[in-house]
Amino acid sequence: MFDVNKIRADFPILQRTVNGAPLVYLDNAATSQTPQQVIDVIVKYYSEYNANIHRGVHTLSQEATDAYEQARLKIKEHFNAAKAHEIILTSGTTHSINLVANGFTSLLEAGDEIIVSAMEHHSNIVPWQMLCERTGALLRVIPMNKEGALEMDAYLELLSNKTKLVFCNHVSNALGTINPIKKIIDEAHAVGAAVLVDGAQAAPHIRPDVRALDADFYTISAHKVCGPTGVGMLYGKEQWLQKLPPYQGGGEMISEVTFEKTTYADLPHKFEAGTPNICGGIAFGAGLDYMNAIGFDAIASYEEALLKYATEKLLKIEGLKIYGTTAHKTAVISFNIEGIHPYDIGTILDKLGIAVRTGHHCAQPIMDFFQIPGTVRASFSFYNTKEEVDTLVAGVERAKNMLS
Repeated sequence: MFDVNKIRADFPILQRTVNGAPLVYLDNAATSQTPQQVIDVIVKYYSEYNANIHRGVHTLSQEATDAYEQARLKIKEHFNAAKAHEIILTSGTTHSINLVANGFTSLLEAGDEIIVSAMEHHSNIVPWQMLCERTGALLRVIPMNKEGALEMDAYLELLSNKTKLVFCNHVSNALGTINPIKKIIDEAHAVGAAVLVDGAQAAPHIRPDVRALDADFYTISAHKVCGPTGVGMLYGKEQWLQKLPPYQGGGEMISEVTFEKTTYADLPHKFEAGTPNICGGIAFGAGLDYMNAIGFDAIASYEEALLKYATEKLLKIEGLKIYGTTAHKTAVISFNIEGIHPYDIGTILDKLGIAVRTGHHCAQPIMDFFQIPGTVRASFSFYNTKEEVDTLVAGVERAKNMLS
């Protein structure tokens, strides 16, 4: 049985007040909160076995190494990767994407084409623009419609034997749309193209299976799945990771170093130069443990009900418009009220203890498409409640009355 009150007790931050009101945290698409179970893992690491890994014979180093590599195995199992060395631990989704973009510099030629979707986060647009500038490749864009769904017929027309790479988010951070990622991958593979999936917004809500999807690359950030900031994952098929050159040079990613020549380490260390975020990696695994203990089916069912409830309540407010209205979406509601700037609404909500995100959400092309400056985004997690939705709705109504 899903006991949201018991779950909420695991999150210390949910007990605090903001501006004299109980915190209503609805900015989960930016970052999830961290349960005490993960905080305890972080404290235990720094209190009991803080040491550098892979390099020491002493006990602390061995304990830290074992915990770090055990976390890699947890991540591998969670995403159903075939091999642990297909999991590269990075600083987050942005780092992971840039690692791949940098690697493809040597694999693309002028006139090659790469495809992104119209609903990408800036971190899945800018690196590919930079790649095109370095290589002479051409960037193509899958258009979207007014409901916030990709136009798949247009995608099929974009694909050709010139297409080398396709990049798409699994879930839109700005709209909540769940993209048909399996079809996108299958169609790209049919023309010989590789696919990178930005899974940062999908991972908190569903449990992606990278082998079932047949993704070539899949990226996420730990702070979206109850883990810490500053750590994330790049999954890559072994054959692709072998093709890509190292992204950074330094310690750990080498086999032998002389002044005449350096040879590189095997996967995954080839892409993990320097001392990693050791504690972060261990806590990443703990975050996944916590969510798996609740169960992703239970999480999805609860969040779907919360999304339905919030959507119905908000749409009763006169002048409120929701952006991203596809049936297949996660618990994200981006909205505006006619004649009122989203920043002003967000500011008033904050005074009431309600944390939402306002602006273009690092997805400016989406806002340009809708011809708006941004939206108010309320993004829900499995620890939010219907009572918090009611508080949000009352706050939006109050903001509307004050600003109209």
